[in-house]
Amino acid sequence: MKTKNFSPLFTLLLIGVLLFLNSCKKDIIEKTDITLKTVDQYDYKVIHEWNTVWLEIERYAAGYRPGPVSNSLGYVGLASYEACISGMPEYASLAAIYPGLDVPKVNTNLEYHWPTVTNAVNNYLFSRLFPEVDPVQFNKIRTLAEKNEKQFQNETSQEIFTRSKIHGESVGAAFWEWMKTDVATFDKYKNVFEDYSWQDHFKNDGDWVATYPGAGKGMFPYWGKGRTMAISADQKICRPFVSYAPFSEDTKSGFYAQAVEVMAQNIPSLSYQTEWLGEFWSDDLLGLTFSPPSRWIAIADQVYINENANLEEAILANAKVGIALHDAGIGCWNSKYYYNLERPQTYINRLIDPSWKPNLDNPLTGDEGITPSFPAYPSGHATFGASAAEALASVFGYNYGMTDNCHKNRSEFSGYPRTFSSFYEMAQETAWSRVPLGVHFRMDAEEGVRYGTEIGRAVNNLPWKK
Repeated sequence: MKTKNFSPLFTLLLIGVLLFLNSCKKDIIEKTDITLKTVDQYDYKVIHEWNTVWLEIERYAAGYRPGPVSNSLGYVGLASYEACISGMPEYASLAAIYPGLDVPKVNTNLEYHWPTVTNAVNNYLFSRLFPEVDPVQFNKIRTLAEKNEKQFQNETSQEIFTRSKIHGESVGAAFWEWMKTDVATFDKYKNVFEDYSWQDHFKNDGDWVATYPGAGKGMFPYWGKGRTMAISADQKICRPFVSYAPFSEDTKSGFYAQAVEVMAQNIPSLSYQTEWLGEFWSDDLLGLTFSPPSRWIAIADQVYINENANLEEAILANAKVGIALHDAGIGCWNSKYYYNLERPQTYINRLIDPSWKPNLDNPLTGDEGITPSFPAYPSGHATFGASAAEALASVFGYNYGMTDNCHKNRSEFSGYPRTFSSFYEMAQETAWSRVPLGVHFRMDAEEGVRYGTEIGRAVNNLPWKK
């Protein structure tokens, strides 16, 4: 039998082909074995830092409270969620349920550094949401973004960092363009009163009257026309106040009794406990504290620290709380101007005691006896609080107890920490706190809690999970 003799050149060629095939096989195996990092493998700190900057800037941002604040928190929260959704395998994108929102997608075969994505999307939106604040405050945005970028570049490759930053910015840009399409709310911090005349809407006693000290005008009168993220069109209105107490000036009526209750909480002076409660939850005054909606971001921030939360938990909670606050602002203000109910101050001054004043004072300006510049029913504090409490509880538990240190060490008012057994208890207390301050009736608070809870449940019922 003859044996075939292969030339040296053929032999070398054959060996080369075999080596090439083996190399290709190795590449396929290595690529198949790559496990991309998920969002829950990082900690909460980038969200916490941006929340902190938000609270610092918003405190001094004129025209933002409460409408633009609650509105913006919804967009920022959802944008961070959508930017990182590909790294959250148990969760689903919500973008498809919002007409006009086109969110850029990641390359699912490539690695992303999710803290960088989060940093970029927040930096993009914060920089556009606060263009007219004091430069010292605005500079905090750039400072934080640059600090984080420097840190994150040391945590990953330049290629992954750049890809992640570009993705975060592109998602931020998509949300910014979507925000602009809601003409009822976009840029309304520039003209919070618009063309609304409360005098034109005053038809009978019981209708809202602007009070002093104050602007003498109605703030955010058309806010209720804005789009919602979780509640339907027919949920943009709360229950009528007549279900609690029909308007009446009769001294034996339930409405009159509620006015007397407000006075009883204020005469002759507030007890220490009552003053502590009222001032602890106030958050009304520009320059003194952050606003009532942002209070719940401050509460969430404390939970992230207490629980050493991962980034996925913080992003989810921020999104849920933000959307809840967004819809609470729309629904509450739509209801306020629809029912157009007067404040306790007006009712009491007209029918009971012309010299009576609320207990809401401004230590920065010296103004005393302040009533917020919009109708009473339902309470904004109560609606914001209950909606956020329901959303936050869905992430961290309905029996989550904590001490709220939001105003610890404040000397201008009673900010000593208070301890609670649940987020719902916190919402109930913030709602009731408005009664001893003299700016709300009991029914304003009770309906705010009921309505806010309804809004929070609508948020929780969105298709978050796959």
